[in-house]
Amino acid sequence: MLKLTEISYSVEGRPLFDEATAIIPTGHKVGLVGRNGAGKTTLFRLIRGELTMEGGRIELPSRARIGGVSQEVPGSEVSLIDTVLAADTERAELMAEADTATDPQRIADIQTRLTDIDAWSAEARAASILKGLGFDDAEQQMPCSAFSGGWRMRVALAAVLFAEPDLLLLDEPTNYLDLEGALWLESYLARYPHTVLIISHDRGLLNRAVGAILHLDNRKLTLWQGPYDQFARQRAEQRAVQAAQAKKQEARRAHLQSFVDRFKAKASKAKQAQSRVKMLEKMDTIRAPEDAARTVFTFPEPEELSPPIIATEGVAVGYGDRTVLHNLNLRIDQDDRIALLGKNGQGKSTLAKLLSDRLAPMAGTMARSNKLRIGFFAQHQVDELHVDETPLQHLFRVRAEEGQSKLRARLAGFGLGADQAETEVGRLSGGQKARLSLLLATLDAPHLLILDEPTNHLDIESREALVEALTAYSGAVILVSHDMHLLSMVADRLWLVKDGAVKPYEEDLEAYRKLLLTTDTPARAERRREKEKAATVKPQRVSQAAVQELRGEVRKAEARVAKIEDMREKLAKKLADPAMYEDTRRGEAEVWQKKYAEVMEALDRAEAIWMAAAEKLEKATSNA
Repeated sequence: MLKLTEISYSVEGRPLFDEATAIIPTGHKVGLVGRNGAGKTTLFRLIRGELTMEGGRIELPSRARIGGVSQEVPGSEVSLIDTVLAADTERAELMAEADTATDPQRIADIQTRLTDIDAWSAEARAASILKGLGFDDAEQQMPCSAFSGGWRMRVALAAVLFAEPDLLLLDEPTNYLDLEGALWLESYLARYPHTVLIISHDRGLLNRAVGAILHLDNRKLTLWQGPYDQFARQRAEQRAVQAAQAKKQEARRAHLQSFVDRFKAKASKAKQAQSRVKMLEKMDTIRAPEDAARTVFTFPEPEELSPPIIATEGVAVGYGDRTVLHNLNLRIDQDDRIALLGKNGQGKSTLAKLLSDRLAPMAGTMARSNKLRIGFFAQHQVDELHVDETPLQHLFRVRAEEGQSKLRARLAGFGLGADQAETEVGRLSGGQKARLSLLLATLDAPHLLILDEPTNHLDIESREALVEALTAYSGAVILVSHDMHLLSMVADRLWLVKDGAVKPYEEDLEAYRKLLLTTDTPARAERRREKEKAATVKPQRVSQAAVQELRGEVRKAEARVAKIEDMREKLAKKLADPAMYEDTRRGEAEVWQKKYAEVMEALDRAEAIWMAAAEKLEKATSNA
């Protein structure tokens, strides 16, 4: 287990941790959340021993291996597959020694150990990880130098996943992934055999890949059981209770103080007044939770144009003489909210460049409204900001006629206050830089806003603010993002970019997620064909009695899930008690951890039975 006991640490006199304590049991998947600047990355550095604490201690099992992605893989001539294989240092050293060893006993020991660590399947496992992160078979044989920094970050991620450290520390791993890679990573982390601690602002990842949330707030750490949405709901309830208690106590204080003020001068009431003074002195203050400054984005509103604002007919587009997309027959209206789906390299960025007038059609016709203004945001624009200039200077360059007060108001409308307005961009956080780039992209009140991975480096509060702003925005929006939550909240149309074509995707995002995570093996393909064949057979009419019986099964299954979930919550509270992990109770902790694992298995089985019963009922009611 990872045990943090009363740790304290400050940066330039500003305390980030003040006697913070938390315990993460072995094998748990935990999301680390907190506002930007709270100290999440610093906590990782403390765990790795890169920084010296001012107080407290951090304990890990002896010989536990800690792994994480600190920087991209160098641009060497080593192939991607060999780079990933080298991450398992024990295997690499044994393989090298096997080529030179001459002593028969040593050779036997090496071969035995290679078998124990499953060394012979390592290449297949490494290839599978690289494929999940977006590298096809041919690319895996290419040297690292052939790929850009963002792609080499994926290789670094693949390497640490392959090495399988006992404690895996991941800091915003989806920032360099597309939607497909992010969904694969979610699935992989959920099956990861050891402990995972992951910093992320991706709600989908925090809801599907982890089972607990470690919240860093007000220099303290609190472990909450359950995925992010459950944490957010429970914390909101806790804050509401705390605010109500503070309000109630304030009313009680006011009542006592009123009595003291009225009767302290009267001899007949002096004793009672003194008693109430003592009550006031003994009363522990309950403080109302402080509300953080609301995160905002304020997009300027464009005037309305006649539809469509863009229409294409038989358009082909590409680079030089290479066609990437062909026969595009698309229409975009000003009220459209479109998400572009498709694996990396299929042409999503090419389509975005075509629509934003950065690429001209190679064939066909493309019509745009005469007054159409287009805003474009991509991650590379964040990297191209002038690091030695302030946000105010960036705006002044393009809108000098507006004056400082109005430019400052524009910055404030994107959450960049007076301090940030005068700070050099090089000293701003990634989220603040992204806000500035979004402001510059929307400065002219575009009728069409094209956003390519807009949530990288934005915290969860900022992402929610972006959802609100895009929902209220009166222009068209085209989104490319790995953030499933953003896509599901904003997009009402899905376009699939695949095999050189762009077509509407008629299913929802959840169906697309399942499609990406499904490997179509021959056996699975046969089952799918049988299912499709069965679907064509006309179903028999189901009696009302059978429907009632199925409803009873669903209720029983639902009640069983609720009962097991209640057991799980009780066990989770018990395991969250730091006293459970004292040396004198270590055996007891292991027993409860085993019981918790058994309950989780039972919960999985009960939920599967519940879902199967619900599916039967749904089919029966449609045929009743």
